[in-house]
Amino acid sequence: MGPAKLLFVVESGTDVRLVEGLAESFDLTVLARRIQGGVEVSQVPEGAIRIITGPSSRVRFALAVAGHLAARTRAYDRVIVQGYGLAALAANLIGRFARVPVTMLVCSPVESYYRCRRDARDPRHPYRPLALAGLVLLARANARLGRHYVVLSRYLEQVVRGHGTRAAVHVVPVYGVDTDLFRPSREPRHVLRAKLGLPHEAALAFFSSRIAPEKDGATVLEALRLLRKEGRDVRLLHRSGGYREFVSLAEQHGVADAVIATDAAHPVRELPASYQASDLCIQASRDEGLGFSPLEALACEVPVVATAVGGLRETIVDGVTGWTYPLGDAGALAAAMAALLDHPDEALRRARAGRAMVMERFERRAVFGELREALTTAAPDAAAPA
Repeated sequence: MGPAKLLFVVESGTDVRLVEGLAESFDLTVLARRIQGGVEVSQVPEGAIRIITGPSSRVRFALAVAGHLAARTRAYDRVIVQGYGLAALAANLIGRFARVPVTMLVCSPVESYYRCRRDARDPRHPYRPLALAGLVLLARANARLGRHYVVLSRYLEQVVRGHGTRAAVHVVPVYGVDTDLFRPSREPRHVLRAKLGLPHEAALAFFSSRIAPEKDGATVLEALRLLRKEGRDVRLLHRSGGYREFVSLAEQHGVADAVIATDAAHPVRELPASYQASDLCIQASRDEGLGFSPLEALACEVPVVATAVGGLRETIVDGVTGWTYPLGDAGALAAAMAALLDHPDEALRRARAGRAMVMERFERRAVFGELREALTTAAPDAAAPA
């Protein structure tokens, strides 16, 4: 008997590591909404993985998901669908009738992320109260229909419980961290920087979050401006698909000359070296489901400064595994970065404690084992809310 047939429904893009990890345990098919101006999977997966691209419209994609499942009720043993939006609603509805187990994979607090648009007041990311009401309605509808969730953190478990669900919820940090790849560098930092074409003498801070209101790149750039105003030679390394937008934002803050920005690094072949070459990593999120960048940095024994919000509070503990600061407070972020740079022994102690935490709780092989078990125990006739 071959591996179980799994359909992975991707509504908002996904990481190649999750796709490849699922393909190791399941006969995988990916059904992904077309991302205009972006990519459905962060990098091209290795191996022969079936990827079907659907319409870019969320409504049309949800209809495509429903049609695909309705026409292939026996083609899949189970379905995992991203989030709790329209695509999840379509999958849950068809799954009910076809008796195919459906798991909602929740990686972010969607409503909270959307509220960040209201605070950011960025015309590129408009805030519409009616759209937020729609997100809340979808969350509650899926909570009523859904039978199973996989969430990244205890924080996200609280989020989905707050929608009113009585379904089973498994906490699994999806693809985890490959601690064989993300590890302390075997080369001195200056040697690694020379290979990567990075400055030797400056302090280098790594920030790889996408450009979005909830990621708060503006506060990072303002903290950089404050540090440079003090005379500190600090540079910011940014690797993201939206790096051009980030450079434009850096120009507005007057620090474009201190930003080294490139397209997204490959998560296996390139990303570990970017962490290893850096003096620290910043996660500035206004909210966060878990936050993988700090975990990858800590696995490389690179110290972390992060906001004390959401799932970050479960991993970045001030004085233990990193430094934390209040969200949106550029002065506090700059002070934390300065303290980290001025006390390298303490920074290394916290980073080493962080690597031990990552190896214990987030190691890739163990995490995928937990994910496989969570998916295979999701029964088609599991009790669902009435």
